[in-house]
Amino acid sequence: MTSLTRDQIDAFWRDGAILIEDAVPPDWVARVADAIERDIENPGPFCNNYVLPDGGRFHGNLRLWEHDPEFRAYCFESPLPELAAEIMGTERLTLFYDQLFVKEPGVDQPTRWHNDQPYWPVRGRQVMSFWLALDHVTTESGRLEFVKGSHTWDRWFQPEPFAPGGTPYERGEGYEDMPDIDADPESYPTIGWDMKPGDVVAFHAMTVHGAGGNSRRDRRRRGYTVRYCGDDATYYAGTGTSDALKNAAMQTGDPIESDRYPLVWTR
Repeated sequence: MTSLTRDQIDAFWRDGAILIEDAVPPDWVARVADAIERDIENPGPFCNNYVLPDGGRFHGNLRLWEHDPEFRAYCFESPLPELAAEIMGTERLTLFYDQLFVKEPGVDQPTRWHNDQPYWPVRGRQVMSFWLALDHVTTESGRLEFVKGSHTWDRWFQPEPFAPGGTPYERGEGYEDMPDIDADPESYPTIGWDMKPGDVVAFHAMTVHGAGGNSRRDRRRRGYTVRYCGDDATYYAGTGTSDALKNAAMQTGDPIESDRYPLVWTR
């Protein structure tokens, strides 16, 4: 069982993201990899698979745990829940949702700079993600980059579609446009890591991040992400969030704990 040091936890809250090497044992990596192939072959209902103009294929999906027992087992039983509770210092931990990103070889389309929480119907500081690498990830294959300390800005950036021609999001209350991160690296220093299968990046839901395209012709870039919420997370029914993540049975201020957002860990 991977255990974190005090320095790692402090770095998470200071920088907004940390690398945890070998966080997921090989047997879990293999089980997730098999589940990914099943989802590509027979996608769940929230798939956003698309083919780029040059023929490259991107496969994305979310809420997979609701339909595949292997994804569910990983979200509930892998080392991640205890790591999330350790990082956030929470008494209770709920699963918000999971998400899959597969950039096939040659899908050289970057993922735009964004912070996640403006897309989501949730408020609170104890909201975080784990991005699992299932391949060797480098800058060439589209590793994640994070704007250091951006989770502390309390700036909510307007969600934009990731897929070409995607449906625009409603304007969120108090949201602003993303600044040009690439044009001013001194003002927006970034951190990122090469990864191997079984490594995870843990990052806060307000940390600004993006990724390059997969320019490799010999390697996929499979990433599987699980999002967890701690004690202070509450539902948000305002405008501008993803329709696929909304829950009509909940109202603003309700605790994030329900059949949709199940309890996965308690102290």
